[in-house]
Amino acid sequence: MLVLHDPLRQTDLPRGCIATIGNFDGLHIGHQEIIGGVVARARQSDRPSAVITFHPHPLSIVAPDRVPPQILTLGQKEDLLRDMGVDALLVIPFTHDFSRWPAERFVEEFIVRALAASEVRIGRDFAFGAGRSGTLSTLEAMGKRLGFKVDGIGEVRIRGIRVSSSLVREAIRAGAMRVAARALGRTYFIDGQVATGRRLGRKIGFPTVNLDPANDLFPGSGVYITTSRFDTFSSTFQSVTNIGVRPTLYENYATTIESHILDFDSNVYGDTVRLYFHQLLRREQQFRSALELTNQIRADIVRSRSFFMKRPLKALATEMPDHS
Repeated sequence: MLVLHDPLRQTDLPRGCIATIGNFDGLHIGHQEIIGGVVARARQSDRPSAVITFHPHPLSIVAPDRVPPQILTLGQKEDLLRDMGVDALLVIPFTHDFSRWPAERFVEEFIVRALAASEVRIGRDFAFGAGRSGTLSTLEAMGKRLGFKVDGIGEVRIRGIRVSSSLVREAIRAGAMRVAARALGRTYFIDGQVATGRRLGRKIGFPTVNLDPANDLFPGSGVYITTSRFDTFSSTFQSVTNIGVRPTLYENYATTIESHILDFDSNVYGDTVRLYFHQLLRREQQFRSALELTNQIRADIVRSRSFFMKRPLKALATEMPDHS
């Protein structure tokens, strides 16, 4: 996949492409409906497929107090789009200057003059340009005048509920991992680097891997059934992950993400890990003693092993949602 991080200033572009435009945070099943159609149509017409997106999120420039935490990092978005078969990802730097571009200028200068896009597919509610003045109707009218086809794609619903990035964020924060998985079409994950912790888990018999997350967004406080993939290992490992402040052991301590990897005893400090969240076991709670805490951790591990006994690890590793 060709990735261009400043396509407004480049000439080596996928001209004549079938394109889509959007923020596509999360790349949920609604986004997949749009992008999958772009890829399919491009292959049918022997043209390149292109996804046009913006970085950072436009609200970080025009309304910083309202910018939502992003579900995916830009690198994760690139990986997923590559897996979807997209030919080109065009990442436009969203600056104060660019935020003032009228919708018509963006279409005329970039979509038509630079890209010579033959077709553009967007979500019916997508808006672009200064003041979000550009809509599907704007694009359709300009397409008729300037010679490119426009398709507006309707929303995707699950049990009557509209799938959106906001819905995914709410599910993740609530620890509703099955809801998030259904909306994403894959198991939710975060990336990060293994950091040095205070090693207290090892002292009580449950060594943990402490994650310094690359993602803005991660699940709410609690204990989760997870799987872990490290860069230095080809295998996927079963794990139990705690997110929270560890109230039994510390007072007013910062939130941590730490995973106990089942049947694992390797030094992975400094390694990169991808952590998949399958199910919330329980909310974080304060125990009366370290002994009571260790007994609960043992119970959490037993429940996690039971979960994995019913679900082959190979199936979980495909990043598909758990619909049970």
